[in-house]
Amino acid sequence: MKYIESSKSGECLFCAKSRSRPGKKNLVLAVSEKCLVMLNAFPYNCGHLMVAPKRHVGSMSGLSRSEWSELAEYLSLSERILKKAYGAQGFNVGMNLGRCAGAGVLGHLHVHVVPRWSGDTNFMSTTAATEVLPDTLGSTYAKLRTAMEEVLSPSGGRTTKRRHGSKKA
Repeated sequence: MKYIESSKSGECLFCAKSRSRPGKKNLVLAVSEKCLVMLNAFPYNCGHLMVAPKRHVGSMSGLSRSEWSELAEYLSLSERILKKAYGAQGFNVGMNLGRCAGAGVLGHLHVHVVPRWSGDTNFMSTTAATEVLPDTLGSTYAKLRTAMEEVLSPSGGRTTKRRHGSKKA
């Protein structure tokens, strides 16, 4: 809510980020033809990612087949890089569509990918409105960029022609 309430530009977060190049400063890990992957600036856990279509669309039924396909590809990539970078043992993956469902960015569908580990829940965020994160966003970004490059390298079993912000892409 801190981010939402402080937003002054009125521009959609995902539309703005989809026009930028990947980088640590803007927390964007990858931008492809139809999707983007970025860190959540106010994460629930280290490595909390958001995957969104580039096109401003607010519902699942509004996505084209090719957008769905690429969204699924990047959700899979997110899972792989979070396992590689942080050893994630599980994931919460979900969407909040509409204000009454808790959407923080109205009108632009996005999927949260939150890595989880056995025993990672704690009382701090519930009782003290305190977030406990053992890593900074900058460090998290660097770890995930490295993991993404490794996963997408030929030896990682997969190549891509998409724009990922690395010199190799």
